[in-house]
Formats: sequence, C-alpha cells, structure tokens
Amino acid sequence: MTELEKGPRGLRRGRGAQERILSASRQLFRDQGINSTGMDQLCAVAQVSKRTFYQHFTGKDDLIAEHLRRFDPDVLPEVFDRTDLTPRERLLAAFDIHGPLCPFIAAAVEINDPDHPARLRARDYKKAFAARLSATAREAGATDPEQLGEQLALLLDGASARNRVLNSEGFATAAAIAAVLIDNAIPAAAEPPDTSGARTGSNTED
Repeated sequence: MTELEKGPRGLRRGRGAQERILSASRQLFRDQGINSTGMDQLCAVAQVSKRTFYQHFTGKDDLIAEHLRRFDPDVLPEVFDRTDLTPRERLLAAFDIHGPLCPFIAAAVEINDPDHPARLRARDYKKAFAARLSATAREAGATDPEQLGEQLALLLDGASARNRVLNSEGFATAAAIAAVLIDNAIPAAAEPPDTSGARTGSNTED
C-alpha cells in the first residue's frame, strides 16, 4: 500500500474503503446489533478514518439503509429463479435458505422510527418477499395464492426469530408445517394428471 492510500495514522482509504465499511457493518450489526455499534468501532474495524467514512455515507442512517440494500436485492434468486424445481418445490426450498436472524427483522426491532430509511427498506423487502411467494404459489395452482404467500412468509420470519431467541434450529419444523399448508392450498386437480391408466384402458379396448 502506498502512502497516498493511507489516511491519518496509516488508516486505509480510497477505492476499497466503501466496501470495507459495508463489510464491517455487516459483521458488527450481525454480531452485536445496530444500536450497539458505534462509529469509532465501525471505522476501526473497517480501517478507515471518520473523514473517509463521511466521504461515502452521510451518516450512520445512510449506512444502515445501504447495508440492508445489499442483502438479497432480487429476493432469493437462488430459490425462486431455479428452473430445475417445480413451483411447489421452490416454495419448500425457501425454508432451506436460513442463517442468523433476518437483517430486516433485526433492523426493524432496533429502530423505533417508522419513517427511518432502514424501516422503510425492511418493509419494502418483506412485502416483496411475500409477493414472490404468492407468485410462486399461483404458479403451483394454489386456490388463494396471496393467502398462502403471507402464511409462508410469516412461517419463515417466525422460524428466523425463534432460531435467534432459542439458539436452536426451527426451520425444519417450519418446513414441515409449510408442506401441510401448501398441500392443503393446492387442489389435486392442479397436479399433472396420471394418464397411465387411460393409456392402459385404451390398449385393452384395442
């Protein structure tokens, strides 16, 4: 690293600073929460000065909003864009993608202001996620796809929160409940008909 890439006390700045700040925020917000993360600690972990921080973000609120924007902007494409799965299988596959507490839930819990940029982004994402579930449920032939989408979204969020509180795996139970909801919401007529019997009968008549 050249001297021009260093700020005060040798702190790094320049082209990679923004990504280091976002990487540090992701780690710290996940491990200790948004409100418990101060600017001094954040800049120290990111190896940037406060001056460099404010060259990239107007403040902590701006950083939080960008932090959330970086999470899954396309709503789980690794699940919903898969062409090797049926719509029903894609709905169930959403329960295989899990980890720490959903960052959008975490932000909404910590930030009280309903008009805070992070709260607005969390709200938009949750609506988009439920809409994507509903669209997939419609593909699967659900009688009421909007209701099924909301039910599955609620299950996923509940499993995420329970996993955080109890430090135990709740997604397997949620997936089992989801399978029952999906089967009850999709009429048998929506499944591809079994034509083997018809073909056998036709051959018999010949």
